[in-house]
Amino acid sequence: MAIKSSQTLVSEALKEVKTISTDNAYKLVNDHQCNLIDIRDIRELQKEGQVEGANHIPRGMLEFWLDPESMYFKEGKLDLNKEMVLFCAGGLRSALAAKSLKDMGYEKVSHIDGGFGAIKQSKFKII
Repeated sequence: MAIKSSQTLVSEALKEVKTISTDNAYKLVNDHQCNLIDIRDIRELQKEGQVEGANHIPRGMLEFWLDPESMYFKEGKLDLNKEMVLFCAGGLRSALAAKSLKDMGYEKVSHIDGGFGAIKQSKFKII
């Protein structure tokens, strides 16, 4: 049985999803054009801090919280007509997560190149 490596899955996802810079993400957030979604684990947020104004949806719950048919759907938490801009710590989990949202039917999906590591070096405010 041939198992795809996580590296292969990320490489395939990166071919399908839009990757944006922290500057592009910052502009989308300031122009109220997106939902900024932090998919890191709660322990990462507690240890590293979080981005002001970002929605926290843990990676393990993302598909459930964004599925209107799911009992876990968060009604009104996000504007489903706006772009979903995802980030994790370094950009690998968010690439997989963005592909998953595209597979669900979300068309306006992107993830931030370099994740939280890059965000810390950008204009975003960390709280």
